Amino acid sequence: MVAVTGAATTQAAGKAPAPAPKQARSRVTRRHLLEAAVSCLAEHGWAGSTVGVVAERAGVSRGAAQHHFRTREDLFTAAVEYVAEERSTALRELFHTGPAARARPAVVGALVDLYTGTLFRAALQLWVAASNEEQLRPRVTELEARVGRETHRIAVELLGADESVPGVRETVQGLLDMARGLGLANVLTDDTARRDRVIAQWARILDAVLG
Repeated sequence: MVAVTGAATTQAAGKAPAPAPKQARSRVTRRHLLEAAVSCLAEHGWAGSTVGVVAERAGVSRGAAQHHFRTREDLFTAAVEYVAEERSTALRELFHTGPAARARPAVVGALVDLYTGTLFRAALQLWVAASNEEQLRPRVTELEARVGRETHRIAVELLGADESVPGVRETVQGLLDMARGLGLANVLTDDTARRDRVIAQWARILDAVLG
């Protein structure tokens, strides 16, 4: 009884911190796995990104990784979706900034940035894998359609575009297609200088079309 009382007294005094709740630890482990999966996919491609490689980078066991994601396809589609949502959140934050941050060149630049970082490289590897993996293809197709719809919706809101006007929807979609093309060009070489000129020109086009 003395030992039990002593332990209780020690905890009450704050000398022995209580362990983190199991659910919180699970969320942290899942996030680490998703972030590690995106990094591995961007760096090593589909062939070099096994569940074991991702688990090692995340600092967890392979068994822990498979507890969260039953298959390799589950892990990597969830990873790309997770980071896509993180980037969408960053875009949404432009709604709460000053007018300068919402100026069309800044909005176009922010949209282009979606396609020039680690996320796009990871998504690109997933697209290539899906073109050859029948099991993966429908999942990636559905994911990309969902991400594409969300990105288009955010772009319309940020640009103040009225898609009831003929040609406006196509102009916004053309902007996103252009951004994806710039992302592809940036995979092999640093395309910053040309990209900046294209962004400026697209901002002028949007001013002319959207008013």
